[in-house]
Amino acid sequence: MLEEAKMRTHALQARMKETGIVKAVFTDESSIAYLAGFWGYLGIEFGRPTMLVVDADDAPVVITPLMESEMVSEMTWVEDVRVWEDIGQCTWGRALAGALGDNPAEIWVEKGSIPAIVRNHLDETYPGVQLNDISPILGAMRIIKTPFEIGIMKEAGQIAGAMMAAAHNSLSEGAQEYESALAVIEAGSRKAASFLTDKGWDRFVSPMIHNLQILQSGKDASMVHRRASVKAYEKFDPVYFCFCNMAQFKQYKLGFDRMFHIGDVKDEDRKVQLAAIEAQQAAIAAIRPGVLAEEVAAAANDVYRRRGYQTGYRTGRSIGVAYLEAPELKEGDKTALQPGMTFAVDGGISVDGVTAGRIGDSIVVTETGADYITNYPREILLSKA
Repeated sequence: MLEEAKMRTHALQARMKETGIVKAVFTDESSIAYLAGFWGYLGIEFGRPTMLVVDADDAPVVITPLMESEMVSEMTWVEDVRVWEDIGQCTWGRALAGALGDNPAEIWVEKGSIPAIVRNHLDETYPGVQLNDISPILGAMRIIKTPFEIGIMKEAGQIAGAMMAAAHNSLSEGAQEYESALAVIEAGSRKAASFLTDKGWDRFVSPMIHNLQILQSGKDASMVHRRASVKAYEKFDPVYFCFCNMAQFKQYKLGFDRMFHIGDVKDEDRKVQLAAIEAQQAAIAAIRPGVLAEEVAAAANDVYRRRGYQTGYRTGRSIGVAYLEAPELKEGDKTALQPGMTFAVDGGISVDGVTAGRIGDSIVVTETGADYITNYPREILLSKA
């Protein structure tokens, strides 16, 4: 992992030189993980900035709270780790000034995700200094995944598969939604642990699956991002599991969704779910190098129209170390697909207050089409009990 991160940073420095960029400040956790190979657990929501300053010509600098510096130093390949404290003169602002140097002519930041506390500091400390956006340059690097990255994502896919199997096995009439969420967490954590050791960099990677389970059942199935509750399943209930905020490993995040039905499936529910599956499969069948992102979405939208449905969903999004990357499979995105791109590809229909049909998988674009990163049957799925 660290050698890969080091090579990425060197590639970024080369691109910075080509475009005349001297220094860039990275504050987004996914960017820091991608370039420096580490991430922390006390983030900006606690008022504790961690930053990576990349110089086009010199070695990069990590700036991190003192309390996390021991772990960070062990996790990253970056040798220059500078710490800051909550009291006294050793503030993060001073550490950042030391890394930026005197009177920078311009500063490159991640404009779309820079925390307000850091942006305000830069505006106040460097009045008149232009803040430019480094995100498109790093984003272009992240679009194509290396074989190393795809290998990690396939491990994440196996973890997600174990989670989905546990979700399926948890379903029965009278069982409660939160019990399914607990089963998902346990199964995913156990599977993730099987890919880890307690040596070296691995020992800092937690196998624990976390975040609130997105789960809707019964008439609430049309509510796209409802969380697991104490609701008990009833016969014929559609039950939707989304792992988009949970299926991740070593910072690589997947999309993965399935719809189940308790005991049996009503005709209308079957109709909606089969339309969602057909739309997703049409989109995946359209994926190959050279096809435009919006053309993949159009293949799914054709199915919705023929089936008599409308949908406001995009058909898919690029996946990687962030929850949302570019490009997206939606109308207006004219990015040409290339081998090594990875996407979450969805089929989704909501009939408000009645039912829904949903399915989602992660795929990698190949020379001839697409390979699945996630796998679970793509059909009408009934509870096993």
